[in-house]
Amino acid sequence: MAKSRRTKSRNQSSQRTSGSGRPAGLAPDWWIVVLAGLGMIITGYLTGVAWSGRRGRVLQCGFQACDIVQQSHWSTVLGIPVALWGFAVYALIALFAGLMKPRLTRWKRLWYVSLLGLTVSVYLTIVGIVALDAVCIWCLASLATMTAIFVCVCLRRPSSAPGVPWPQWAFRSGIVVVITIVLLHIYYSGLFQPPEDPKLKALAMHLEETDAKFYGAYWCPNCQDQKELFGTSADRLPYIECTPDGRNGVMAFVCVVKDIQGYPTWIIDGQRYRGVLQPQELARYSDFEWDRDYSSEDD
Repeated sequence: MAKSRRTKSRNQSSQRTSGSGRPAGLAPDWWIVVLAGLGMIITGYLTGVAWSGRRGRVLQCGFQACDIVQQSHWSTVLGIPVALWGFAVYALIALFAGLMKPRLTRWKRLWYVSLLGLTVSVYLTIVGIVALDAVCIWCLASLATMTAIFVCVCLRRPSSAPGVPWPQWAFRSGIVVVITIVLLHIYYSGLFQPPEDPKLKALAMHLEETDAKFYGAYWCPNCQDQKELFGTSADRLPYIECTPDGRNGVMAFVCVVKDIQGYPTWIIDGQRYRGVLQPQELARYSDFEWDRDYSSEDD
């Protein structure tokens, strides 16, 4: 009797494991694992470029296009490169597809994670086209990879999928998409930015009042850097957009008259300055009292 129990126990144990020692039923979805690995390579490379601080050195990319996207306001979330967030999403997908059993729980997790990644990729691609007039080929490659993953997940919907019909499932997923887009839009709109720094606010107003001019282009990374130095007060700067018709459009007449050759260009008290200027430099060139306390002053 004891021998029979031991034999039965060994048989049950052998049924729970495969010949390779892995739990029975553990069948990685290699197509999704491979695609996720490709996504990790793409986003890992872009993360490296972002962290290195290099500009205009993204391989196989059109003139300044990747540089414009990588250095734009939309290239980070919470101070972390978007590419690194993407790397984390691909890694999570690879983890689920490779180490979870092919059951309903795995499918649901892959569905929502890939849907989230696809939503963010589509949103940022549209932003690049509409707001920056630029498209990064590496970003498009990541978008294509995430799309392929999402399609694979859709095609693998298990027969044991919830007793929830596709329309209802799609409605729930649509809610996830809408919430994601709304949160991204709120974040990038600057709603969560800290209050204005009194000194930077006063300097920006002083530059406007003294007829200083800041010539730039919406797609120019250095112009974005210049504005970021002023934080929430950036909208108060005497900014002039030189490419209102797009990167390849006709330069604004006022910029042609002033012979603007590069961005950003400052003209302060008749003097021309090229490149990003620190607030202290702008204060010195415009005779602004930098050491004064502006915390108690109003508009």
